[in-house]
Amino acid sequence: MEVDFMSNRRKYFWLGIGLVTMVLLAGATYLSYRWIEGPNVTMTDEMAYLHIFEETDFKTLKNQLEDSAYVENLPSFSRVASWMKFKDSRIKPGRYALSNGMSNRSLINLLRSGRQSPVDITFNNVRDLGGLAAVITQKLLLDSATFHTHLLTDRASQTVDLEKESLLTIFIPNTYRIYWNTTAEELMQRMIAEHKKFWQSKNRSELANDLEMTPAEVYTLASIVEKETQANSERPIVAGLYLNRLERGIPLAADPTVVFAVGNFELRRVLNKHLAIDSPYNTYKYAGLPPGPIYMPSISSIDAVLNADDHDYLYMCARPDNSGRHAFAASIRAHSKNANAYRRWLDQRGIF
Repeated sequence: MEVDFMSNRRKYFWLGIGLVTMVLLAGATYLSYRWIEGPNVTMTDEMAYLHIFEETDFKTLKNQLEDSAYVENLPSFSRVASWMKFKDSRIKPGRYALSNGMSNRSLINLLRSGRQSPVDITFNNVRDLGGLAAVITQKLLLDSATFHTHLLTDRASQTVDLEKESLLTIFIPNTYRIYWNTTAEELMQRMIAEHKKFWQSKNRSELANDLEMTPAEVYTLASIVEKETQANSERPIVAGLYLNRLERGIPLAADPTVVFAVGNFELRRVLNKHLAIDSPYNTYKYAGLPPGPIYMPSISSIDAVLNADDHDYLYMCARPDNSGRHAFAASIRAHSKNANAYRRWLDQRGIF
């Protein structure tokens, strides 16, 4: 029997070619799999955030990823982005949470989806709109000055019937989850919705109506209560005292409003020269509530006004000690005694 050596040689040659091709294909498949599914996001922390601005294109995104050093193999990211047709798609702005060990596919799917991570913003203990704008925009894309200007000039778009002095009353102190790239208009809509929800809960609107006050007026009085006492247990008493004075048409005579009018918030003692200042916030000179809040009150102070104690106190004076609490009186005679004791205590300590 004759053996066809040439035929066998050709057979082995093509078999070898096939094996090499299979090895190359397997290698390419494995490499492609590694590029697509293998970990490619590395960082020292378990999680980091990527902030993408409006009009960001793929080239800008690549440069941003290179600068951040979060993506270990940028060429593989670019190749997978091309395979997934992400290069030419619109890149959605936002704040995206990257986790250690993410694959190229996971990262691209996240950015394509627009599933950004919100930020937690807590605001309280602010004195005015400027301070509020600074706190809110500290974690947002919004510029503080721009947002402050928006508050003062675009009130018509806010669908609120308030003068600029009362705009702070829209903002209820709390912690809110907000998207990083939220616009000023969107933020105001959110705050107005939160304001409505707050006043609709716990019968607050009904309680304000019972006092014949608007929510803004309750908020304003609460801001005075907030600055008058740091003791939660005293706040319903202080609120009841001021409500008594309002009902009788007696000026509130609240030192914190004079401090606000003077503008010296380090002032430790209100003197006659301060009481003489001509300002609608000087509640020694003008009866009724000031034009707006002098501070952002806590929710406990708002609720203290709505649930004020029923008593006959008309006067209050700080106690001559460091407790931060007050002595209350129903008559001017009793109040004068309390006030004189407090003045002597201040004089002894050289507080002027």
